[in-house]
Amino acid sequence: MTAGPEDPTALDVRNLREFFRDSVHEALGRRRVAVDDHTEHYVVNVLTEFARADRLYGAAAAGRRLRPLALMLADAVEAPSAAERHRALQRLGDVSLFTAGFFARSFARRLVDVDYHIAMGGRAYGCLADASGPGTRGRALATVFAELSRKFQEVVDALNEVSDMSYRYTRDDVLRLYEIWLRTGSRRAHELLRRLGVEPARVDLERAPN
Repeated sequence: MTAGPEDPTALDVRNLREFFRDSVHEALGRRRVAVDDHTEHYVVNVLTEFARADRLYGAAAAGRRLRPLALMLADAVEAPSAAERHRALQRLGDVSLFTAGFFARSFARRLVDVDYHIAMGGRAYGCLADASGPGTRGRALATVFAELSRKFQEVVDALNEVSDMSYRYTRDDVLRLYEIWLRTGSRRAHELLRRLGVEPARVDLERAPN
């Protein structure tokens, strides 16, 4: 999905959008997550956009590293205009949604975990909902952002299903699913653990032995 334009194996963006549209719709249905059509369309657009590495990381990003979420939030707080603040918050929400939905397993060895991305993304969308301008388009966007803020975890669970197509779980993945469930309360992680033969039980991560 992140192949460059010269890559002969790169998937045509129209096919990619159709893939995400169908996959997201089916995953939301399986998860019984009811969202407005406009919200679903917005999520598909985010996935299609960030499937291109240059759009996710930014053209100037060195070494394909994402700008930390805290710095994205600082960009929004320090923005010189309402329009720039809106763009910074939207990028914060979109990047949080994409990374929590598609890279949850990769957070295991990092200082910040998936719950941090869920919290930051949900708050960013909540701020956008409160600050969306008047008019038909402004009200429509406010509705989308408000729903994403309320249902961020549920949408992330659906995106995890899209990400996990044809994936086979290892022992390390089972431990990671357990940690994700403890940190976020993800219903999907709980269901997967039970499907894999594990009955989850609550443990205080801060007091758990090393």
